[in-house]
Amino acid sequence: MEYGIQMYSLRDITGDDLEGAFKAVAEMGYKTVETAGFFGHSASEVLGMIEKYRLRLVGTHSGCEGLAENFEETVRFHKELGNKRYIIPGADVQPRSHLDKFIDFVNYVSPKLKAEGIELGFHNHSEEFILTEEGYHIHHELQNRTDLFFEIDTYWAYVAGVDPVEELKRLGDRVKMIHLKDGTRDGHGLALGEGTAPVAAVRKFAIETGLDIVVESEGCQPTGIEEAKRCIDHLHYLDTLD
Repeated sequence: MEYGIQMYSLRDITGDDLEGAFKAVAEMGYKTVETAGFFGHSASEVLGMIEKYRLRLVGTHSGCEGLAENFEETVRFHKELGNKRYIIPGADVQPRSHLDKFIDFVNYVSPKLKAEGIELGFHNHSEEFILTEEGYHIHHELQNRTDLFFEIDTYWAYVAGVDPVEELKRLGDRVKMIHLKDGTRDGHGLALGEGTAPVAAVRKFAIETGLDIVVESEGCQPTGIEEAKRCIDHLHYLDTLD
């Protein structure tokens, strides 16, 4: 099984040594990466780092600002990088007026990106699965009113009280990839195997349905590299049980 990692997991070093972070995750056995910032590097420089360590880019966490403020330059950068999945890592979607504005923006920019060969996705936190004071679920609104693909952060769904596997089943082919994470029910993230989230069940479902698995671990305990290593060690342990 090929496992990927969200480079935010190593945010304690990516800003100063992005190449070193790529090298470290490759040496651990991760095969794919999802970026969380480029830290002043050009697209060709980032692509060179990724290819140097025989990694494969499966997407980027990139904000709305670039698309809104400099669409052509943002697209050029991502095409040069070879990125085909532009994932919004979160947005201001409450109250409903903010959600409506976000949906209008998404519905404007998504077809423009598709014409350039790039899909637009959305990464959730817990709030999108919790009933708002106005009486609706944000994630349902995004599903019904946009053509976004979803990168389901299975841990944040779990924190919201949602069964991640059942949510993946409900969303079906709208999901292209997942964040596989662990932690406690109250929102304290931990390395895989150290929390109470249903990591094994989510992993099994993702493998069975062909979803890209991207590990994200937010604790940097005691460092991002060490926590990322514990995550992939746990996945390799689960591999032995298959």
